[in-house]
Amino acid sequence: MKISPARLAAFEILSKIETEKAFSSELLPHYENTLATNDRALCHHLTLGVLRKQLFIDWMIDQFVDGKKIDTAVRIALRLGIYQLSFLDKVPNYSAVNESVNLVQHAKKTSAKGLVNAVLRRAARETLTPEYDSETERVSIQTSHPRWLVEKWIGTFGSVDTEKLATANNEIPQIAFRRISRTNPDIKFENTRASDYVDGCLVADRNTTEMIAAVTAGEIYFQDEGSQMVGAAVELTRTGAFLDLCAAPGSKFTQIARRMESGSQLLIGGDLHSHRLRSLVENGNAHGVTKMKIVQYDAERTLPFADGSFDSILVDAPCSGTGTIRHNPELRYSLQSSDFLELAAKQLRLIQSASKLLRKGGTLTYSTCSLESEENEQVCMTFLANAPEFRPKKPNVPDRFFDKDGFARTLPHRDNMDGFFIASFEKA
Repeated sequence: MKISPARLAAFEILSKIETEKAFSSELLPHYENTLATNDRALCHHLTLGVLRKQLFIDWMIDQFVDGKKIDTAVRIALRLGIYQLSFLDKVPNYSAVNESVNLVQHAKKTSAKGLVNAVLRRAARETLTPEYDSETERVSIQTSHPRWLVEKWIGTFGSVDTEKLATANNEIPQIAFRRISRTNPDIKFENTRASDYVDGCLVADRNTTEMIAAVTAGEIYFQDEGSQMVGAAVELTRTGAFLDLCAAPGSKFTQIARRMESGSQLLIGGDLHSHRLRSLVENGNAHGVTKMKIVQYDAERTLPFADGSFDSILVDAPCSGTGTIRHNPELRYSLQSSDFLELAAKQLRLIQSASKLLRKGGTLTYSTCSLESEENEQVCMTFLANAPEFRPKKPNVPDRFFDKDGFARTLPHRDNMDGFFIASFEKA
């Protein structure tokens, strides 16, 4: 029984995502580090490709098995096989079929080998044409987004933009990064351009081996353009104190720290869990941040700082992450409609807790990587309604990203970057 390392790795990653609610962004680097270059690329393509097409592939599987219930490991092997047959031109059909059959045997599901072989051979021969009961179902299946989420976005963005958004979520995103090397601060790559919107952000249409080597060497750091826009939006003073309330793992914290190098500011980052703080310290060290102070706390409770201690605070709140589905395609399948209100309650507690620590005249910046109004506008409006000493303030973001209420948004289908929400408030 022979299985290519790339397909076996993709199978194991997809299995952990399905059964353990793990994340592709964490699993892929771990597995890819053990693979040869060609296998690494195929594993990456298979994993993210299956996740981006999962609902459509599942619809195909259900047609071929007449709705019969299938074991999870068997379904994942079928997903991999159908993805290769339907969406990868360079993979021979026999290879896609045989290796998926071998995967179910590897998973000790030997009795399903005949089923997998029969389904994939049919998939190689037949073209299925779906019939949808509505436009909503069409968008849901064709773009592999849960129907309830498509319906929700239609209510927020309208039908046309929702289809554009869902389609954009399945496209391979452009590469965005910033330079972090002290010894090679001007490192350059071909076909790379400066962001039109964020100072210090560089973008490219595709990743290259040179970029990957530069990441390994600590010369550049991959960070989405929208995420960098949040870090650039935070208002800083040359001598004040800054707090990143939810700083781990440190993308925005280290970006902001590099902006503060020329002054004598106090720089503090904190988080709840020790393992996340370890990541924060590691990232800070890797980025050459020398004056950071790291504190562990529960930001929803009393914080270990006196009221009015900070001139600037960033609350980059934990959120649903619906703005990052381009990079984390599995998120769409684990979300539930009840999650947004639960997260909004947490986010409100965080911003209220942080607000006590801000000095008069200071700026509080609130951000999420969510597209949902419950986590964004509604949190901000509730906060302002109960904090009369605060007033909205326009964050340092290009004008094109502002809405009519003075909040800033980036959108995957409109801006070719992840979806972020940014709001700022001044304490009178």
